Amino acid sequence: MSGVIDVDAERARTPGCLDHVFLDSAGSSLPPRSVVDEMVAHLRREAEVGGYRAAAERSADLAALPALVGRLLGAEPETIALTDSATRAWNQFMTALPWREGDRVLISGTEYASNAIALLQRVRADGVSVEVVPSDPLGRIDLEALERALDERVRLVSVVHVPTNRGLVNPVREVVDLAHRTGALVLLDACQSIGQLAIDVADLGVDGLSATGRKWLRGPRGTGVLYVAPHLLDSLEPLAADMRGGTWSGETAYSLRPDAARFELWEYDVAARLGLGAAVAHLLDLGVAAVESAVRARAAGLRDRLRGLPGLVIHDVPESDGPGGIVAFTLAGVEAPEAKARLADAGVTVSVSHRESTRLDMAARGLAGLVRASPHYFNSDADLDTAADAVRRSGVTSR
Repeated sequence: MSGVIDVDAERARTPGCLDHVFLDSAGSSLPPRSVVDEMVAHLRREAEVGGYRAAAERSADLAALPALVGRLLGAEPETIALTDSATRAWNQFMTALPWREGDRVLISGTEYASNAIALLQRVRADGVSVEVVPSDPLGRIDLEALERALDERVRLVSVVHVPTNRGLVNPVREVVDLAHRTGALVLLDACQSIGQLAIDVADLGVDGLSATGRKWLRGPRGTGVLYVAPHLLDSLEPLAADMRGGTWSGETAYSLRPDAARFELWEYDVAARLGLGAAVAHLLDLGVAAVESAVRARAAGLRDRLRGLPGLVIHDVPESDGPGGIVAFTLAGVEAPEAKARLADAGVTVSVSHRESTRLDMAARGLAGLVRASPHYFNSDADLDTAADAVRRSGVTSR
């Protein structure tokens, strides 16, 4: 199903958006009622019969989840692993690579802190180098600079599809084409793109993809997704496998599963995983194209309302570049955390993107923090009007 989103219907399915203006789907979005009902029902069943029996009763639904997520990503179910976070998914892929001293990793200026820290650990442990590819004038990875940096020693290119601190979209397919010429792999951080942009891993050509359930997918916290390209499955061994990903086949022997489930762990939150399935099913029912169109329209509507407000600067790519759903701005004389607090007092929920989360990009632009507003398809025009008025009033420094 695809088409125009029925905003009134989606608001009715999202009770959390009715008593305030929620603009933080880039942080942790509001789940639809179907997700909450799925999780609560399973928790109640666990309380009645215990976790093992309750999980066994849903074994078919749990087994179907990789195929459901695969539909969303254009991937086969055997290439999908379910994790407890995007960070876990990203690290499971990265640490499974056979690192050698002298290997190079290329990152962009919008790299996320958790990814960077994990890579810097590999610098200490394995003697690899981590190098930054410059950004182009719009803040995206500079493709010409990337091409110059690539050689046969580059094992991995890490790309953030949509940064956490603004709405730009990196040119993933172009990065993949360049990287693959020299044999480098591409790992895509899709935390801020899955659920708001259409993603097809075959079209993008990425070797790995990590994502979370709690943001634009509108799933629960404690859920994540890892995609591993089929040609890599046999060659990657998780740094820490357990009896979900492998079998203790002899006194001193083990074997790993042939599919991406080798990256999964035996213990997980069953209710959260069922909630993730409900969130993905809801998105597929609405249609990914319709959701992408609606998110872009809401973000554009908010930008239009914010432009020209006294002391406000929008820190985004130009409209003509087709930005995503994150609207990042600063208010003169008001630090981002204070602006967030003032908006909360006015019934508007936003978040703050701090320098530490995207240090390279924020430092390059001289920013300590940004107010991050991220409207979703369940936000109404009245929400955007209310938010813009609250921002206008929050920009008055004398209280």
